[in-house]
Amino acid sequence: MKRRICFALIACLLYLALISFVPLLDRLVLFPSTAPIDAAGAARRTIAVGSGEVEMWTAASSKARAAGRTESYVLRFYGNADRPERWVAAEAEMFEERALEVWGVNYPGFGGSTGPARLAHVGPAALAAFDAIKRAAGDRPIIIFGTSFGTIAALHIAAQRPVAGLILQNPPALREMILRDFGWWNLWLLAGPLSQKVPAALDSIANAKIARARAVFLLAEKDEVVAPRFQALVADAYAGEKRVVTLAGARHNDPLGAAEMVSLQRAIDWLIPLASSESRTQE
Repeated sequence: MKRRICFALIACLLYLALISFVPLLDRLVLFPSTAPIDAAGAARRTIAVGSGEVEMWTAASSKARAAGRTESYVLRFYGNADRPERWVAAEAEMFEERALEVWGVNYPGFGGSTGPARLAHVGPAALAAFDAIKRAAGDRPIIIFGTSFGTIAALHIAAQRPVAGLILQNPPALREMILRDFGWWNLWLLAGPLSQKVPAALDSIANAKIARARAVFLLAEKDEVVAPRFQALVADAYAGEKRVVTLAGARHNDPLGAAEMVSLQRAIDWLIPLASSESRTQE
């Protein structure tokens, strides 16, 4: 009996130590990489955050380069296993009818951003990135575009800063996903405490209830990573004016097809209507 009690106490202590001192949630959610990636011509910037720095990659659209000016900005946040070097230059070219710049952010611990990779560091890094792009943009509009985990950073900004609009693709309700998707197999002994370790700043449902900017939700109908029901929790909670575009038949990592690109362009016309509508009127 004493031996069983001893084993039970040891197990409890190990459990408490695991929950309290091991950054388990960070390791389960974040998948940082630091290997060099060809940025395809995008320019590198860094900004100071605390005692470290956050790396961003920027690229201008062909119209911005031809005009020699930038009329609007897109601050881009990607998924938790992705990097902006892969996409920023190509995505800037997607907006060929707009003179804009795309700024993509590497989360702390990703790429050249100072680590370690921790959820608690994402919110401050996101706000610092917005403040940096705001200094460059001045009064020109800024759209925050987040994909998957990136929508968590985007919503945090929208709850704290004035933005022109949001594009949110496959947004996860992280705390609810941990509880409902991963709680059953451990009887919520791990999922319960881990869900409470999600920083309050990254609670997408709470941030969605505060945000007031116009938002476009791009929701993958067949998402196998962030189940549609969790995406709907975020979209339904959003307090600002919104449009929801269902990506029919799309899975989590499927690229936008031709029809979806048309929907995206229309979404941006709705978020920043003046420049787009004028350019089309003149054509």
